[in-house]
Amino acid sequence: MTIELTRFAEYLTDTCGLSSATRDRRAQHVGAFLYDVGVTDTVSVLSLSATDIDAYFSTLASRLRPASLRIVCNSLRSYFRYRAVRGDETDGLAAALPRIADWRRATLPKVLSDAELTAFLDAFDRTDPVGLRDYAIARCLLDLGLRGHEVTYLTLESIDWRRAILTISGTKSKRIQQLPLPASTGEAVAQYLRQGRPQTTSRRLFVRHRAPLDTPLSVPAIRNSMNRAFVRCGLRDQFCNTHVLRRTMATQLQRAGVSVKEIADVLRHKSLDTAYSYARVDVEQLRAMALPWPGSPS
Repeated sequence: MTIELTRFAEYLTDTCGLSSATRDRRAQHVGAFLYDVGVTDTVSVLSLSATDIDAYFSTLASRLRPASLRIVCNSLRSYFRYRAVRGDETDGLAAALPRIADWRRATLPKVLSDAELTAFLDAFDRTDPVGLRDYAIARCLLDLGLRGHEVTYLTLESIDWRRAILTISGTKSKRIQQLPLPASTGEAVAQYLRQGRPQTTSRRLFVRHRAPLDTPLSVPAIRNSMNRAFVRCGLRDQFCNTHVLRRTMATQLQRAGVSVKEIADVLRHKSLDTAYSYARVDVEQLRAMALPWPGSPS
């Protein structure tokens, strides 16, 4: 099945535009599944049944958490979609994939409060070149909802200063997209370029300030710079990644009355289901919708 998995990986890259990491992970899950059910060629794929799928996931359920089971489900669903593109009838197999309980939605998304956000932004020393750089990165993460790897791909040419537009690449879907550049973000980046960015031949927007120079910041370096800010403002025990800034931005949009569709567009979510989690963060509106408990004062 090596050729089959290679073709599936090419489909994920060329047609779906997935990153190499996601592509390899899905191919690995599909390969493990096909090996377990004894499939040796594409003809055998069509002989699979719902019973085979149930038996496979029953085995996985004994050693994988629900989140991991969902990932395997997504990988197999992607493979059955690929086989359908090749002309096979796989609707029944896709329908047989189990629905894994999503306990992540049992709690509200963890975001920074207004006071915590102010303390976080004040934790950057904007009299220092590194502080200017890290503050500009924080504004990109917070104001635009960028992912860490999207920040690493920003270049000097990514910003159209006259039209106040930021072009991002390196997205999950590998599509080039444009976002309006907020004034707060533009001011932070401009200050970094004028006063903080070292002399370098690199065209990447955010670069290292220590050797090896002329090297763009990596995702771990960006994550570490944000974590150091959380330490300085006393929030390290609550927050420890860059994604909380993206969630905070989405929450602020929702509270401002922005629709779920618009939030999904800004966050570049391909599915509205991903953005729907932010419909649960406006606690005051949810309280207004709740019915009074029987027997309690209205």
